[in-house]
Amino acid sequence: LITNLKPVPRGTEGAISLEGTLASVVGGLSLAVYAYLVVGLIPTLQSVGIATFAAFFATMVESLIGATLQEKEGMGWMTNEVVNFLNTLIGAVVAMTLGVMMLGM
Repeated sequence: LITNLKPVPRGTEGAISLEGTLASVVGGLSLAVYAYLVVGLIPTLQSVGIATFAAFFATMVESLIGATLQEKEGMGWMTNEVVNFLNTLIGAVVAMTLGVMMLGM
């Protein structure tokens, strides 16, 4: 569990694993490299690093939200879709903020 790093059953909200964490980094890096090399949406290699970090950070926050808020009393509106939306929003905000701070974009 992301809040205490103790083992929990698979599928538990907020659970993290080495495999899942590595997959999130590889996934974020793969998309950033694709956006850099193929699509041209990311202008520099430093931007690839920022996008990869933002994706990783957002994934960790998503797990934290799952562990602390999702499926809690009175939080019935906090569905997987809402948590996924927050993940995307957090990743975008982190990427844009770091882009402005580090690259002046």
